[in-house]
Amino acid sequence: MKKYIPEILSFVLLALGIWLRSHATDLFPFQGAELLYFLIAFLPVGVPVVKEAWECICEKEFFNEFTLMVLASIGAFYIGEYPEGVAVMLFYSVGEKLQDGAVSRARGHIRSLLDVRPETARVVSADGQTDERNPEAVHPGDTVEVRPGERVPLDGVLLTPHATFDTAALTGESMPRLIERDGEVLAGMIVTDTPARFRVSRPAGESALARILRLVEEASARKAPAELFIRRFARVYTPTVTLLAALVVLLPYIYSLFAPGFTYVFDDWLYRGLVFLVISCPCALVVSIPLGYFGGIGAASRQGILFKGGNYLDAITRIDSVVFDKTGTLTKGEFEVSEIHATTLSEEGLLELVASMEQHSNHPIAQAIVRTANERRLPLRTFPEEKEMSGLGIRTTSANGHTYLAGNSRLLRQEGISYPATVDEMEETVILCTINGHYEGYLVLSDTVKADSAAAIQALKDLKIDNIQMLSGDKQGIVSKFAGQLGVRRAYGNLLPEGKVAHLKELKDHGHRVAFVGDGMNDAPVLALSDVGIAMGGLGSDAAIETADVVIQTDQPGKVATALRIGRRTRQIIWQNITFALGIKIIILLLGVLGFANLWAAVFADVGVAMLAICNALRIQLGKYETPLPVRP
Repeated sequence: MKKYIPEILSFVLLALGIWLRSHATDLFPFQGAELLYFLIAFLPVGVPVVKEAWECICEKEFFNEFTLMVLASIGAFYIGEYPEGVAVMLFYSVGEKLQDGAVSRARGHIRSLLDVRPETARVVSADGQTDERNPEAVHPGDTVEVRPGERVPLDGVLLTPHATFDTAALTGESMPRLIERDGEVLAGMIVTDTPARFRVSRPAGESALARILRLVEEASARKAPAELFIRRFARVYTPTVTLLAALVVLLPYIYSLFAPGFTYVFDDWLYRGLVFLVISCPCALVVSIPLGYFGGIGAASRQGILFKGGNYLDAITRIDSVVFDKTGTLTKGEFEVSEIHATTLSEEGLLELVASMEQHSNHPIAQAIVRTANERRLPLRTFPEEKEMSGLGIRTTSANGHTYLAGNSRLLRQEGISYPATVDEMEETVILCTINGHYEGYLVLSDTVKADSAAAIQALKDLKIDNIQMLSGDKQGIVSKFAGQLGVRRAYGNLLPEGKVAHLKELKDHGHRVAFVGDGMNDAPVLALSDVGIAMGGLGSDAAIETADVVIQTDQPGKVATALRIGRRTRQIIWQNITFALGIKIIILLLGVLGFANLWAAVFADVGVAMLAICNALRIQLGKYETPLPVRP
């Protein structure tokens, strides 16, 4: 409420002044007291606008909404209608603060992405000693050690025999990646299972993570800030009505020079010119348009959708293409056991055995298997001996001496145990199981689509958005499989952030207006480059949320269609207000020039149109935009 104190003070003084003016004129004891009183009421809301107008004039931007507000107020004060002069500024100030308040609560700065880079790098010297340094002070050729749970600070080549990395920050890939010795390690990856050492190949400023940051900054710079309609409109409207008001005063004088029978009275025509200027005050626009955007932002917020400005409500109505990231956006972004293939054991028996073996592991795949077993309420047994083999799997021994293995195909090949050749052809993650050296079956783990993803795609098609695509860092086969399930015709896999940016640039170069929907830090560059960037805010990375123009707080892809409906409805109502307000004003302006409308008629028409436009704008918040989306069991 603090920021509205000037408006509240001005409103109280204005209301009191109007009452004194109409009921207690003797309370203004001396000539000029009334003017002085309303000037005091004007100052809290007028001074900031006058300051803005002056700054624009200093920048040689002479015609804008600030100038028009100042001219209209001066005109009202000059002809003695002091309350109107105050009201003009009061309405304008309230409308601007409603819009600014909505934006300021929603809009943040791109900052979190810069904070994910490790502040230190653990450098290993030739004698095995470690020394923590700033990554900027580490040079190519140095050896760096990263422990489980830590983020890789620089790009390099792996020296450890093998290690598993979470690469989601760079690729969005849901499956941890096993990297062998001499494989490339990129800044931003997270070590998941064992300490890893690597030789630095590039300085900090040229790392993969630094390149992502530059992409974000460059894409943000290319996206020019969208101007609200009223500012663009005022650049034409303000000089036009100012010139017309001047012509109302001057043209009759010129006419009188050539028509001796025509009597020209300067004060009369000056009054008409000032009435023209007051009528032309676009209160209905300067209040209802920001309020309309505010209403759209509010309606979206109630649906769990956060627009970071009214300009994005406009922008989303013009998109013709929606591009989705896969992992965490259309899918849950976490492993689930999708298939169980058992030989001698039952499916539940095989799941229970593997989950029992994996229950003490922190690996994401192990946790997914245990989670599935718990969901099915399977009892888990314990083993007296367990040995986890990094990058391979786990070996356990029971109390009666039986040996169990659970892991990838590399583990079984290492142990000389045969298994179906079709396993090696599968693109999903497969965990095989053996008992005493005999193959017993395997579990298939994969990401799963969100409940409303298919319906979300169909909802966009119903809104005539036919160019719907999917991008992902996952393998092309996996991406194509999910695209088929969801009804997405164009799907592209194996993409790093640079690939996604290139793909989006190509779409825009072909004239498409693109909305990109993503959730990961790796999506930040394309979110910034797109015409409208939409981030999943529930589980999405801070970088994606900060970079995006729209945030879906519920992580439901179906909300993209809801956001589009709200944007279209907001734009429709705002254009209704523009057409209605301008139409009425043109009629009253003509009547004023002809002498059929006095100042009070102008004030009544101006305030009446403003109130109707405001009420129409409020309809945005009363609409129903959420189409029930079928939820799959």
